[in-house]
Amino acid sequence: MKRRSFFKKTSTAVAGIGLTASSCAKTTKIEAEKGFKVCATIVENKVNIYAKEIKVPIKVVHIADTHLFKDDERGIPYQQYSGRMAKAYNETVHFKTGEATNPEEAFEQALTYAKEEHADVIALIGDIFSFPSEAAIEWVQLKLKETGIPFIYTAGNHDWHYEGMEGDLASLRNTWIEKRLLPLYQGNNPLMAAYDIKEVRFLAIDNSIYQINEEQLTFFKEQVASGTPLVLLVHIPMYAPGKSIYFGCGNPNWGAATDTNFELEKRPKWPESGHTQTTFDFYKTVFNAPNLLSVFSGHIHQNSIEIINGKPQIVTDDNASGGYLDIDFLPLEEKDAKLI
Repeated sequence: MKRRSFFKKTSTAVAGIGLTASSCAKTTKIEAEKGFKVCATIVENKVNIYAKEIKVPIKVVHIADTHLFKDDERGIPYQQYSGRMAKAYNETVHFKTGEATNPEEAFEQALTYAKEEHADVIALIGDIFSFPSEAAIEWVQLKLKETGIPFIYTAGNHDWHYEGMEGDLASLRNTWIEKRLLPLYQGNNPLMAAYDIKEVRFLAIDNSIYQINEEQLTFFKEQVASGTPLVLLVHIPMYAPGKSIYFGCGNPNWGAATDTNFELEKRPKWPESGHTQTTFDFYKTVFNAPNLLSVFSGHIHQNSIEIINGKPQIVTDDNASGGYLDIDFLPLEEKDAKLI
């Protein structure tokens, strides 16, 4: 594949990710405009999403922020850029047991759980790697293949970032996606892709530079217009009022004035002007999408749930400390539907 050629293609096709092909649920325009009635429950890392548009159960194991630092001799020329993150997660404390663990052990435990529970799909939603190490990427590919479970991948801000390497964030992302991460996308557009699983459409949209581009916005609007039940997968959580963080996709406070980590992470400072209008338009489109069931993300290394305009956004603990989400999408029974 020629350099940059992948990013010139608009990805509006739907990937089957190795599952039995099936047409998505047909939703009338009137039903879609009214909006889906969604119920969400969460206890620790167990999440249930209920809606009558979900026809059959779907189990997803959702993983983010593993921060694998595995490397070999191929990484030696890049050690000046990988040094800090290579030491950041050598040993961690399990979020539930309090016992010592590490990223490799935690990742394998999550995959083992997915296999034992016969998960329909594994969602890898960014910062699986602390930097784009060839050894770590190959190791993940092998471990995923061993499960026999289809997977979805979208990048986080660390997956493609060598700290201190010159270039703007968008060009660095494109460079290291094509040089290292491309096999994880399984032939789909790295910045936006749709995956149909049992009549629910999972959208993996890369917001790892904190912003959204015009092509991604158009793509998402097309998915909303389809009326198909949607689940949005993004690495960086969508902004929620009241959160004590200065980042978040669509955050009106995001920008140079609140960027306290650019020197530590050795990257360009966030722009003085803040988010683009396209990013704000994406935010508004997401939380006004009548057929959106939920948003799932990572990045902040802390489990949380936000309800924005009636839409649940659920964030996972970091997998480096053993965290992952065990998600079941379930039909809403008629007796429960009548209550709401």
